[in-house]
Amino acid sequence: MNNKLFAFLLLVVAITIISCDKDNFEPPKSVLSGRLTYKGDSIGVEYNQVPFNLFQPGFGRIGAITGTFTPEGTYQVLTFDGDYKFTIPKNQGPFLWKELTSNSRDTLIVSLKGAQTVDIEVIPFYMIRKPNFTQSSGKVNATFDIEKVVTDVNAKNIQTVSLFINKTQFVSNQTNEKLAQADIVGTTITNFSNLNMSVTIPTLPTPNEKYVFARIGIRIVGVEDWIYSPIRKIAL
Repeated sequence: MNNKLFAFLLLVVAITIISCDKDNFEPPKSVLSGRLTYKGDSIGVEYNQVPFNLFQPGFGRIGAITGTFTPEGTYQVLTFDGDYKFTIPKNQGPFLWKELTSNSRDTLIVSLKGAQTVDIEVIPFYMIRKPNFTQSSGKVNATFDIEKVVTDVNAKNIQTVSLFINKTQFVSNQTNEKLAQADIVGTTITNFSNLNMSVTIPTLPTPNEKYVFARIGIRIVGVEDWIYSPIRKIAL
């Protein structure tokens, strides 16, 4: 056997071994999931805007597993069993996340083995309480209360309260599918109880649609991300 043929056969064997190793590689099977919460209540945010990071210290991995919360404030990660550190990047989200004295981010330790649910407790600047939506005379009407949660030196004022209606469940200030919105300027709000808003339902892009989706949002002064009420489907 000449040297070229021998080298070729060695290459074929090496490729076969590598291919077998790849075929035998175990994919991730463990699911970590949960919600953004405040005292057990879910926190609504904007789709694909509030990120989180999941680190596995000591594993040799460079960087973090990254993801974003859903509009309902839920998250889900498919990964391997192990010990992880969960954190939310600085200046992200309409809430406070504990800061350490070294100006680094606090982390939540998660020991993952199989499927596990871990809710992420944060302190929102505000919460939208008792939202109720109705439809009459071509309008969507909303009643609700606002709770100011952060009242210390970290407190922030409300810039705008908005009622949005949308043709899909991705209801927010940014979506291209937003049908209409009504606003209240924060400085005009003197009482956080029994607030009322209405928005006129425009002509729908698809005339035979018999519903819209509604949501209340609060824009906070100096905070990029809005906080939202749960999404509601309104029959027309």
